[in-house]
Amino acid sequence: MGMSDRIILAFESSADETSVAIVQNGRKILSLEIATQIKSHQRFGGIVPEVASRHHIEQITVLVDAALTDANLTYDDLTAVAVTYGPGLVGALLVGVTAAKTIAWAHRLPLVPVIHMEGHISAAQFVEPIAYPALALMVSGGHTEFVYMPDEYQYQVVGDTRDDAVGESYDKVGRTMGLNYPAGKTLDEMAHRGHARYDLPRALMHDDRLDFSFSGLKSAVINLKHNAEQRDEPLNADDLAASFQAAVLDVLLTKTQQALQQYPAKTFILAGGVAANQGLREGLTQLLQDFPTTNFVPVPRELAGDNAAMVGAAGDIAYRHGKRSEWDLNARPGEEFEYLDAEMEFKVPGVENNRS
Repeated sequence: MGMSDRIILAFESSADETSVAIVQNGRKILSLEIATQIKSHQRFGGIVPEVASRHHIEQITVLVDAALTDANLTYDDLTAVAVTYGPGLVGALLVGVTAAKTIAWAHRLPLVPVIHMEGHISAAQFVEPIAYPALALMVSGGHTEFVYMPDEYQYQVVGDTRDDAVGESYDKVGRTMGLNYPAGKTLDEMAHRGHARYDLPRALMHDDRLDFSFSGLKSAVINLKHNAEQRDEPLNADDLAASFQAAVLDVLLTKTQQALQQYPAKTFILAGGVAANQGLREGLTQLLQDFPTTNFVPVPRELAGDNAAMVGAAGDIAYRHGKRSEWDLNARPGEEFEYLDAEMEFKVPGVENNRS
């Protein structure tokens, strides 16, 4: 490693994944440690914040040691420390922020704050450098939005969900169908086996704005299942999954086509936990053939979920752009990107802080 290499120690603890990584020059993962908590939350059917925070506290220092050992580095080799400070669960975020601040302060390293979605989008850097202007479809448990990047380190939300995020809908539909949390991967597999024969709504699909709404679709699936049970009519679970996924994909693909027409981009990035969805990747690959000047970069499946490598990639961009935090950096559970159009923010009091 040369003197000019940037070596960033990165932390991610916004939800139920504790992760520490070391990333070189924003493009190369030297080490990546992830401690998952899925089994602890499975019996509750979702993340329990208090349980998540305790797990993070138990794991985080162990993971820092493992990351340094795996990369064969010491604190003296580091250039900076990057950390997700929002959005997410406040107790969970605080563990990562406190660990990052402590190490940065003790070893006199710059502290670089990262917004969670910056991380998801920047994971595309591990595939190839992002060419700008770029457009990202950010799909996760807490977000479904289009993020336009006119240039590096410029993030503007140009379309957003008015209610449920797509990942949240998958989990709620999965719970109704008796599937284990998280249900996204299972529903995707079932959808590939089934046929989309149930008629389900596709809200806002032909609306000119780039907004989404999934709560009506989720409710329609739940009602369909309950009504069938009351009439003692068996529903084919694979067909129901296929019908649900077809409705989701129709909306996402139609909106993506609109977004690319409104915001021509050199790079189109698919990011977030739902980016691992096979149906969505296939549909977008097909759609992007109509946009030959746009390079389609789906974030690698293994980096689509929450992880610290993505925070290292985003932290490197932020570091190069001179972004630094003071020692009073705090967790910001409701932190979001700026909206291109102020009227786009459909904020419901008390709801925006639950997005992660």
